[in-house]
Amino acid sequence: MANAILIPGKEKRVYGGHPWVFRSDIARVEGDFTPGDIVSVYSSKGKFLAKAFYNPQSQISLRIMSLHDEPIDRAFIFRRVKEAVDYRRTFADLRSCRLIFAESDRLPALIVDSFGDVLVLQCLALGMERFKQDVVDALVEEVHPQGIYERSDVPVRRLEGLEQLTGVMYGTVPDRVEMVENGVHFWVDVKEGQKTGFFLDQKENRAAIAPFVKDKTVLDCFTHTGSFALHAGHYGAKEVTGVDISAFACEFATENARLNGLENVVHFIEANAFDLLAEQSRAGVKYDVVILDPPAFTKTRSAIEAATRGYKEINLRAMKMVKPGGYLITCSCSQHILPDAFMHIVRDAAHDAHVQLRQVEYRTQGRDHPILPAAPETQYLKCGIFQIFD
Repeated sequence: MANAILIPGKEKRVYGGHPWVFRSDIARVEGDFTPGDIVSVYSSKGKFLAKAFYNPQSQISLRIMSLHDEPIDRAFIFRRVKEAVDYRRTFADLRSCRLIFAESDRLPALIVDSFGDVLVLQCLALGMERFKQDVVDALVEEVHPQGIYERSDVPVRRLEGLEQLTGVMYGTVPDRVEMVENGVHFWVDVKEGQKTGFFLDQKENRAAIAPFVKDKTVLDCFTHTGSFALHAGHYGAKEVTGVDISAFACEFATENARLNGLENVVHFIEANAFDLLAEQSRAGVKYDVVILDPPAFTKTRSAIEAATRGYKEINLRAMKMVKPGGYLITCSCSQHILPDAFMHIVRDAAHDAHVQLRQVEYRTQGRDHPILPAAPETQYLKCGIFQIFD
């Protein structure tokens, strides 16, 4: 086994608990290795730090698997998968949750989502790619799914020297799977839907809207397949309008409304949410509740300024459309927009909209997407519930 020796001082990142070591932090690698191999990581003074898989092609060259000098093998993977699933057994419905959240579950670059009887797996790093079959076997032993489908069809794999892959890994997988989240039924397109097919990270936030939407009029912008909108309908909203720029998403959301018997309460409009907010704001249209759950406006630090403008614009427009005493539920999944920065954006928007905010809750991703305090990258979702006063 090869040894990776770090540049003096760079061991502090490992001691601090961060699971990544960058290529620029490595002084040298001693011994023979193949990219993706497990290596032992040492400080410049020769102290053992960790076992990690090593890919010199990637900027994140070392992804830590264990802080102990132990074998990283099939048995190790089975233990880690069991630990991840057992954690979720304490609070989650295993038929609608994220079973494995990468570094937060000490299985770097590995995502596994559960939708009904089907699991969807995504692998983003060369080292974990080698353990993929062990992961599948462990999942079958732990949760006995009908099928496991791979959605490793993301461009970031190229940075690891990997091709994009999709396909059945175990059992049988239909094109669509029915899943129940918080009592709401959804069709999930596991083969063609965005990412793994459905955004489970907002599950607990969607449940949190229940007290604020009963008998209310609700506008849900960037609705995608209708997740927030249908929750609002399920929790007793009087009328819900979901907006998305994608005709396919609106059609899919409408199917989900019918699945729940909510087609007379929840309706969907194909429109650019920015344009609709601007038009309705100018026209003086008002709602009791406005929900903003946009896609990430930035995936790089260089685009933070433009993303900030975008978030401020939609929040300002939305605040003007909330009836006095009503609620704004506003979200950001942009990793590079930190929680304090997002709160600052919301405050600036309130100032320019000439409204007062009362914070009801300031939430993050669900407990099935746990956060490593030492790795800020693992906390990306912000969800604020604010009451609006004029």
